[in-house]
Amino acid sequence: MERVLKFLKSAQVYYLATTEGDQPRVRPFGTVHIFEDKLYIQTGKSKDVSKQLHTNPKAEICAFQYGEWLRVAGELVEDDRREARQSMLEAYPSLQNMYSADDGNTEVFYFKDATATFSAFSHEPEVVKF
Repeated sequence: MERVLKFLKSAQVYYLATTEGDQPRVRPFGTVHIFEDKLYIQTGKSKDVSKQLHTNPKAEICAFQYGEWLRVAGELVEDDRREARQSMLEAYPSLQNMYSADDGNTEVFYFKDATATFSAFSHEPEVVKF
């Protein structure tokens, strides 16, 4: 999981895919953090992505850099604990002008039963499960 985190932080931007009904939805994200040995992302409850994840928690993220790409697929589970929200905000101080752990909007999700696949044209895919 550390390798996954390192890749995503280095890439700075990854793309999160969710579904809305039968329509795929993809958008750029940047927050990724390990808390209590789980890989977390952050969003706001007021956003469509939050509603989509609560309706169907199956999601996938994808990032690309230096000729290699990473896909992480799994179920995103909300962690409604203040400690989890605060840990994310401490990892991303720039978010603190828009979010706080107690604002009723900040939301964090962790990957459950995730499969991360590192791919490139120069090597066979490498799979990590967590």
